[in-house]
Amino acid sequence: MNKVELMKTANEVRKGIVTAVHSAKCGHPGGSLSAADIYTYLFFEEMNIDPKDPKKADRDRFVLSKGHTAPGYYSTLANRGFFPVEDLTTLRKIGSYLQGHPDMKHIPGVDMSSGSLGQGISAAVGMAVSAKLSGDSYRVYTLLGDGEIQEGQVWEASMLAAHRKLDNLVVIVDNNNLQIDGPISEVNSPYPIDKKFEAFNFHVINIDGHNFDEIDAAFKEARETKGQPTAIIAKTTKGKGVSFMENQASWHGAAPNDEQYAVAMADLEKVGEALCQK
Repeated sequence: MNKVELMKTANEVRKGIVTAVHSAKCGHPGGSLSAADIYTYLFFEEMNIDPKDPKKADRDRFVLSKGHTAPGYYSTLANRGFFPVEDLTTLRKIGSYLQGHPDMKHIPGVDMSSGSLGQGISAAVGMAVSAKLSGDSYRVYTLLGDGEIQEGQVWEASMLAAHRKLDNLVVIVDNNNLQIDGPISEVNSPYPIDKKFEAFNFHVINIDGHNFDEIDAAFKEARETKGQPTAIIAKTTKGKGVSFMENQASWHGAAPNDEQYAVAMADLEKVGEALCQK
């Protein structure tokens, strides 16, 4: 995909996020929207995956460590062809396979159930160790929230990742600077994030998480890095793409009502129309 196609796809992913959370009347739109460009690049460009064969042995693995942003994950998987986009409206409903957090037993394309913050990266490190022990070529990607890295388990996993020289592991931090209670710098600051990962012997890349040129360059650099894991610190905007959600901690875990849903979709339609002119 070229950059404009990726931007169009990310916009469709954002529409799916807003639609799913509105339909469920609950969920986590803010951090799903901030990570939409990362999700899109991973699943449409970077990863070796096949929607027709979700469990193929040599597939690259993805673990959503910040599992509450499942709407972003689901919308990406649906748009990639793992299941029907129409099913996004069943999010969090009784009988739906699209639960509030990712479930590896019932959702095609999900490699690890997650939700308890801090645990996803540990599972990803385990997968990367397994690949090294087995001589397998697959790569492992995990997406963390910047509030999530306040969890000690994140750093235990990071210590092992560097110790085992897991150059098949890429940790992405969605640095939108907001968690459920407010700015991460005020709740319990993890800054400087890049220096912390460097201290744990990661190769660190800082990027604008909404700039596909920078995203592309970062993942290519990660592939070329040998002997240590890579951490990509992606500076993003919480609620990206929806005017009234951007940089508002209140949209961490709230659903738009009908009127707000209409405004949000209109915002995203305008973005889509502008991209069609490119």
